[in-house]
Amino acid sequence: MFVSTATNGIDAKGRVSVPAGFRSNVSGGPFDGIYVWPSFDGPWLEGGGQALMDDYLDMIEGMDPYDDARQALEQSIFGAARTLSFDANGRITLPKDLAAHAGLDGKATFVGLGRRFEIWNPESYEKRAGSARAFAKENKLKLRRPRRVKEGEA
Repeated sequence: MFVSTATNGIDAKGRVSVPAGFRSNVSGGPFDGIYVWPSFDGPWLEGGGQALMDDYLDMIEGMDPYDDARQALEQSIFGAARTLSFDANGRITLPKDLAAHAGLDGKATFVGLGRRFEIWNPESYEKRAGSARAFAKENKLKLRRPRRVKEGEA
């Protein structure tokens, strides 16, 4: 699970250290790295490990193959995603187009969101975090425990 928020510097070559907890969450996958793509919800990046990509694939494959929404999701997630491998120091190199989409210049804020994470411009994230916290407070009663199926129930 991706948890916590960390801001790390980006060097002149576009390398940024991925938080250690994020790296350990994806270790043992098909490659030593993460998947990252531009968010279609705003100027930040979305990312995760192989498990997240498998979940997206399963959900998308459950859609009609000729559904326009399916095609848009395939293009926006799989078509735009990059596999970014860790170097010996736990860094990835952000492609320039991804860094430009998120307005990343000098620093990047990694935000854990459970099964996925986001990478933000630190100033943009600070603005968003305040409003998100207020919205979460207003909506906290919407949280529900998942219904557990009792033994013998179908």
